[in-house]
Amino acid sequence: MKQLKNTIPVYDICSLSGHDQMMQEIIAEPFAAYLKVHPNLHLAHRHTFYHIVFFTEGSGYHTIDFERFDVKPGQMYFMIPGQVHSWNFKGNVDGFVINFSDDLFRSFLSDDAYLEKYPFFKGIASEGVCQLADNARGEVKRLFEKIVAEVKKNNVAAPDLIRAYLIELFIVALRAAPGTASSQAPQQNQLILSNFRKLVDKYYAEKRLPREYAAMLYITPNHLNALCKDLLGKPAGEIIRDRILLEAKRLLINAGQAISEIALQLNFSDNSHFTKFFKKCLHVTPEEFRKASGNIV
Repeated sequence: MKQLKNTIPVYDICSLSGHDQMMQEIIAEPFAAYLKVHPNLHLAHRHTFYHIVFFTEGSGYHTIDFERFDVKPGQMYFMIPGQVHSWNFKGNVDGFVINFSDDLFRSFLSDDAYLEKYPFFKGIASEGVCQLADNARGEVKRLFEKIVAEVKKNNVAAPDLIRAYLIELFIVALRAAPGTASSQAPQQNQLILSNFRKLVDKYYAEKRLPREYAAMLYITPNHLNALCKDLLGKPAGEIIRDRILLEAKRLLINAGQAISEIALQLNFSDNSHFTKFFKKCLHVTPEEFRKASGNIV
């Protein structure tokens, strides 16, 4: 199947490293300083790395995979590689930013899927943004400050200490953020849901029916549907549809690509079928969505 040219800027961690940034697997800086060095990042872009921001002041909004979030002091957001992001800030904005590569923990932890245990690292925009309780903000701020300081030191012991601080940061954020139904569900149900989402992320263009995923999970379609409704508040079919729709949005903001090519890549029988699907979900045609999104690319 023909692959579409990606016209959204894609940044790797090396392209964003400053001259004094010796470590190639992590960037950690005060956010205001980061913005001054990278003013173009307010436009829609993707990362090849994990991205975390903690706001201590500021207003405006940012988007993750086309979902809008108002900027507030005490807000923390997490992104995984591949998500589409943009900023639209008002006035002074500050806090901290951490970017780290997929390799940072690869030789440190025996569990390759360790980050996936955290709901904010599952690539779901709404689960990647949390408003921290007041009593947790000081602790989070101190951890960011420690990480920034260790990155600047860049001595032999720094990488392991940075990893340890990052894990502590993840745990503090998990405990401080409001819990979700899925994170409080029995472990077996969480595992099924996690595996379902991974399968959907891999096969969304090929497999459209919940029963196809249920078969791969060795459960009944009714079980899968009930689990999704209980933990996510929506049926399994809607999870699949949402993933197809997300990829359609990502492809549509690639300028200069024909709608028919996108329909083909997403495995629709023709452009008309794709347009009907898109309009039914968003109440606008793909062409209208592309035009409305033109200001962020």
